[in-house]
Amino acid sequence: MITNPTPQRALRGHRPARLSERAATTGNYIARLSEHLTDRDRWLARMLYEHKVLTTHQIAEIAHPSTRAANMRLLQLYKWRLVDRFQPFITSGSAPMHYVLDVAGAAVLARENGLDPRDLHYKHERAIGTAHSLHLAHTVGTNSFFTALIARSRNPQSPGQLTTWWSEARCRRHFGDVVRPDGYGRWHEHHASIEWFLEFDLATERPDRVAAKLPRYEQLAATTGITTPVLIWMPTIRREAHVRHALATTLDALDNPALVPMATSSADFHAHGSCSDPSATRWQPLDSRRPSPQRLRLAELSQTWPHLTSPSPAPSSSTAPADGSSTDLLPPPPLAPPPTPRRPGR
Repeated sequence: MITNPTPQRALRGHRPARLSERAATTGNYIARLSEHLTDRDRWLARMLYEHKVLTTHQIAEIAHPSTRAANMRLLQLYKWRLVDRFQPFITSGSAPMHYVLDVAGAAVLARENGLDPRDLHYKHERAIGTAHSLHLAHTVGTNSFFTALIARSRNPQSPGQLTTWWSEARCRRHFGDVVRPDGYGRWHEHHASIEWFLEFDLATERPDRVAAKLPRYEQLAATTGITTPVLIWMPTIRREAHVRHALATTLDALDNPALVPMATSSADFHAHGSCSDPSATRWQPLDSRRPSPQRLRLAELSQTWPHLTSPSPAPSSSTAPADGSSTDLLPPPPLAPPPTPRRPGR
């Protein structure tokens, strides 16, 4: 019989002390906080505003030399209320910490861009409510695709670099009346560039539902005069085979299939020992008239579609509709600023 149970307070983990939401958004606090923020901290705040949520591992691979260094800095930013965090429940093991923008981070972004914090349409309840979103796994998975490309870009031996990354929300503001891709990216390698729309598949839809999106991409290309490839990332090779069959059937039925160049890959496909690098030799173009079982690197896809023109400069946020649903913030550059040198005596 247990006669002396553990006190309830002993079961709680240590929670760092933090300011209240009101105190963390005052002008005096934001002014003092700005003195301690590095360029990388400000960049991270902008990334969280753009892409909603990033895990510890994602932040470490895109901005820090190690997970330990990332954890130490994130703890400080959490105390300052630049970021907030949550840990989703999973049935086995423990999930990584997930980070979102907090109230002080939103205030810093607004002040730096000459805006009132209300102009950002930011709400802390909505940001931290991402923890209960039914699309959390999809958002984190989509972000993992691009953070893996950023990590590859940071490798000194990598010949390529991710130069543009748009979130699903930004794509919706620009193209939402026709298509709603999960992201937009641009990769530059060896004096050549390729841009694409990403469809991140978690096998939650029937293959024919995935293929039903192709006519809208054809409509977008015909309307804008810009042909943009569509890359579909799937969880397994088996899922990829099923979806490719549905895609090929729909592609043949289009009026102009050349307006929708496509390639597919899967997370469990091992490309030269790597199953997490989207730039590796893993992409299989889809063309029923010229079947090609050969897998290509991301940079090689542009050679498969010679009718594509070189990507033009990405439109700025000033081209977004002025309906109050968007802000004047430009998308952050994918690569983090270099570390800020420490001041003497600090």
